[in-house]
Amino acid sequence: MKKLTAIIMIIMSCSVAATGIEDVKHLKKVYLSEAIEAALKNNIDLQATRLEIDIAKNNIKTANRLKNPSFDAFYFIGAAGRTEPRQLGVSEKIELLKRSARKNLALSNYALAENNVNYTKFDLKMDVREAYINLVAEKSILDTLEQQKELQEELLEIARQRTLQNKAPEIDALQAEISLNQLITQVNSAKLNVNTALAYFNKIINDPNEISYDTEDKLFSEENNFAEMLTPAPTENFPSADVIIKKAMQNRYDIKIAKQEIDIAEKNLTLISRQRIPDISISGGYAYRPGAYSETGNFNNGAYAGASLVNIPLFYNYSPEIKNAAYKVEQAELKYKSVCNKALKDINSAYERFLTAGENLNHYEKKILKNSEKMINMSMDSYELGKYDITSLIVMKQAYKSIILGYTYALSEYYNSWTNFLRETNDENFELLDNL
Repeated sequence: MKKLTAIIMIIMSCSVAATGIEDVKHLKKVYLSEAIEAALKNNIDLQATRLEIDIAKNNIKTANRLKNPSFDAFYFIGAAGRTEPRQLGVSEKIELLKRSARKNLALSNYALAENNVNYTKFDLKMDVREAYINLVAEKSILDTLEQQKELQEELLEIARQRTLQNKAPEIDALQAEISLNQLITQVNSAKLNVNTALAYFNKIINDPNEISYDTEDKLFSEENNFAEMLTPAPTENFPSADVIIKKAMQNRYDIKIAKQEIDIAEKNLTLISRQRIPDISISGGYAYRPGAYSETGNFNNGAYAGASLVNIPLFYNYSPEIKNAAYKVEQAELKYKSVCNKALKDINSAYERFLTAGENLNHYEKKILKNSEKMINMSMDSYELGKYDITSLIVMKQAYKSIILGYTYALSEYYNSWTNFLRETNDENFELLDNL
């Protein structure tokens, strides 16, 4: 029974050692914080998204550009050449109040690009969290099932010995063998689930350097597992939802982005409205008339200058574009209100889910696990002494397995609910303190 007790204690700890997984030995094992760091450094999608900032910077330079000048040459032929001077010069179109508006719009788009990149980085961190937690959970489930299989193998051996000693009917051994075969299929399925979760974990990190990552084991059983999983312990006295929501609304990227989109729409309206302002075209240069074509026979030369208004909104005054730009402002304002309204509900829902997950986890740890451990020990002892039939024992073992798996799911849900809460608050360092 000492061996049996030791195995049960391993199950109770929900260790996530990757027993029996031959294809993970070459993987680089990382803690959650290391996995997040690796993703931020190497993720290909994030690298592509970061280029949006460089593009936005160049768009600012583009918006601030001056019009290129034109070189003009006038050489009159025939009779016109005898009366008109020849000219060499340049002309330049000068925009009035448009260049500054265009630059302001580009600057606002640059701020939006920064917010979008920061949002993408944050989402990546949360995706890594979820993938990491799910992989740890799948490995924990596999380990639990493998330990259960060892228990069932021991039970089968006990049943066979009792059958040989005529202390139990042959059906006991048959029932134990059937139960073992069921566990074997469950272990095989769990192995597949681990490999699938492992592949998804590396897909999220998306490292192009031919490095594959795996989670550190036994995070569900260490005393500092909550710290390693970057999650507050469920025993803390958490503040009310009203306090949480007030703080959480300050950091959401979708609210910042929606607000920035209002600024972009307003600056776009300004830019389009200024299309009604005419531009100025100026020109100047050198003019001369050879002596052969002058009345006095002398070579005459000098300078010339000219100016004109261009793009006068006489036939078309840009009214449709201006109206559409105004609608865009109104649309952005409505979107901002909608985002804020949805954010309140999402944060409240995520926080309630987290509190419930913590309550369930505490219930498992304080009331269910200890009693179930005592139950399975007593049942195994009673069967060995012939005081318990194997059918009842197998049913008891299945119930115990469900409890252990239920605890694993509860722990996984607690970690995931915290990640979901962080995703809704958009703050990876959110602190749940009473004095917020």
